[in-house]
Amino acid sequence: MALDEIRDLVARHARPDGTTAITGLRLSSVDSTDEHHSLTAPQLVLLAQGGKRLLLGEEVFEYRAGDCLVVSAEVPVSGHFFGISRQRPALGLGLELRPTVIAPLLLAAPADRRSAPAMATGKAEPELLDAVLRLVRLLDQPGDVKVLAPLYEQEILWRLLTGPHGALVRQIGLADSGLSLVGRAISWIRDNYAEPIRVADLARLAGMSESAFHRHFRAVTTMSPIQYRKLIRLQEARALLVARPGDVAGIGHLVGYDSPTQFSREYRELFGAPPGQDAARLRADGSFGVMQLP
Repeated sequence: MALDEIRDLVARHARPDGTTAITGLRLSSVDSTDEHHSLTAPQLVLLAQGGKRLLLGEEVFEYRAGDCLVVSAEVPVSGHFFGISRQRPALGLGLELRPTVIAPLLLAAPADRRSAPAMATGKAEPELLDAVLRLVRLLDQPGDVKVLAPLYEQEILWRLLTGPHGALVRQIGLADSGLSLVGRAISWIRDNYAEPIRVADLARLAGMSESAFHRHFRAVTTMSPIQYRKLIRLQEARALLVARPGDVAGIGHLVGYDSPTQFSREYRELFGAPPGQDAARLRADGSFGVMQLP
């Protein structure tokens, strides 16, 4: 079966940092069921072993071996793997969904202008699994990567565009889609999370009225712009605390909090422990920074 071969290839080629010799392709092997928080990127994720439960805002996504997850925007998520162990880790792969590669395919793809949320899950169809398998096989054939990897990537994208998640993937390649317009605001928040935020300015950046912007932003991310910024701030603070222990108040201020008390309270609400204690645990177990797919 294609899925069995994909699983074996991922187990053999997965590195701690997730990188491979194929542009945009990452492999992951994880044996921890601890909850983790991350910022996604537009990508296709295929799980070959184990299961995972993700939380985006208040919406829960669950997928298992043989299922795929399609992500169309940068959104902060939390999640954990299940049904795994040290002897049987979660195995999966992620392929970046690049607008520049998707856009040319839209001319031949079925027209589908429906709006779609930033994430969706479903069973990977046999044709998609077959295309993914041929791409991952190239890791054993490095001399073929330069020529064949772009062709297999196009085939994977075509299978997505003509499959159940076509509307979601199509929006990534359309410059005037609601996702693309909201994406401008998402990128601004991502790059300026410590700055004051005015929804009117974000709406203007997206070229929408405030009411339309609120509606589209929540449809894509399942949260408000203010909630989105808070999660980005806290995830950035967590990474900084691991690298720079002992400066909780300073890091809180650096990510945009004027009140140390508010920073500590919101950090604990999200991560389950005060900033210093949480960072010390992450440094001790060494799991922070290990590449994990959404």
